Amino acid sequence: MPDQLPEFESLVATHSRELFAYLWRVLQSNQDAEDCLQETFLRAYRAYPRLTHSQHLRAWLYRIATNTARTYLRHNRPTAELHDELASRGDSPAEAVERRLENNEIRAAVLALPEKQRAALILTRFQGLTYPEAAAALNATEESVRANVYQATRKLRAQFSPQEQEHV
Repeated sequence: MPDQLPEFESLVATHSRELFAYLWRVLQSNQDAEDCLQETFLRAYRAYPRLTHSQHLRAWLYRIATNTARTYLRHNRPTAELHDELASRGDSPAEAVERRLENNEIRAAVLALPEKQRAALILTRFQGLTYPEAAAALNATEESVRANVYQATRKLRAQFSPQEQEHV
């Protein structure tokens, strides 16, 4: 295993930021995301010697991260409040509050999606994985990932379309 350790360290260095961002989007807490990230890499380290070179490492790590987050959510209720760091510096206080409310509504709507739809949407739309990569990460077919993203998008559009029309 010592021969594989530098390669594994490189894998950690390469994918830590994007996996943390993914876990944060799923868990909505810096501390929970950090804990799950550490558990993800611990599980990956244990399984690393059994990997074949034909496996797509990025998708493999996302699968482990997804399973780790699912396990965490089953055993723990998310306790952290949603917070928004997206308000730009040029907004007036009223605009910043309105943007935070809108972003919290969107986050809440994404979190309310069924687990498979939420995971597929986050992986493809926010994390930038391709459908084949997301399918490998979720241990699903590409078609089911596409269907889950479609259904999630449809639900979100239906939920937010009337609001957008009111603001026009």
